Amino acid sequence: MTAAFDRIRDRALAGGRSWRDRNVYFCLDEEPGTGTVLRYAQWTAWLEPDLELVRRDPRLFEILEPLIGRDIKQIINQLHWKPPGAKAEFGFHQDSRSRRPREAFRDLAKSYVQTGIAVDPQRAENGAVVIVPGSHRLGELPFDPERPSMHEALDKADLARLGVDPDSVVTLELDPGDVALWHVHTLHGSGPNTSSIDRRFYINGYVTAANCERGEWAFRDGAPCPLEGEQNLVHYEELYTNPGPMFVE
Repeated sequence: MTAAFDRIRDRALAGGRSWRDRNVYFCLDEEPGTGTVLRYAQWTAWLEPDLELVRRDPRLFEILEPLIGRDIKQIINQLHWKPPGAKAEFGFHQDSRSRRPREAFRDLAKSYVQTGIAVDPQRAENGAVVIVPGSHRLGELPFDPERPSMHEALDKADLARLGVDPDSVVTLELDPGDVALWHVHTLHGSGPNTSSIDRRFYINGYVTAANCERGEWAFRDGAPCPLEGEQNLVHYEELYTNPGPMFVE
């Protein structure tokens, strides 16, 4: 996975700008003192066989089956990368706010599981994910729809405004290969990387197939499903009308 992440980074930076090819998307950003960096990338499993195998690894199915069944689609495939010194933050949020259009995701609270695999050690110093344990029981919270979570500071005051105890936050300390799971309503975010090491995280989100009109198959009756053929509609609404490849501002 480390080698695959490196290849994706090199491929992304060679373009010099953020770009899209159907569901595959590379988000590049300028980091003060560092220059252009790969911030995150979506659906790179279409490009990297090693990452494609991980998304449908039978060991993941063993974790997912008791939670969301044997027929499972995938709606998130992302790598996140914070190099040393990266200021990038993700403010506290719930994944449910990104599951749009809502009619495409039925019974979301019982049907969706997000997974994150640590590629590097994940600690507070290098911008590990932080969560509020038990916050999924609060249901969907009233976030400001005009305020995105990406590039927002990890501010505990946001929790206080939602009536959540700011001191309940826990850092997901992970070692390479560890898998974290969280609910669609779990409050979470991540801070900057103030350390001297990378913080790379491979995120895959899964849903009960019968309750989702979108996504790529991951497991049918427990059998792993490779990515093949035409790409399916996930979140990029112009997949069929403006597929690219193209640079993106």
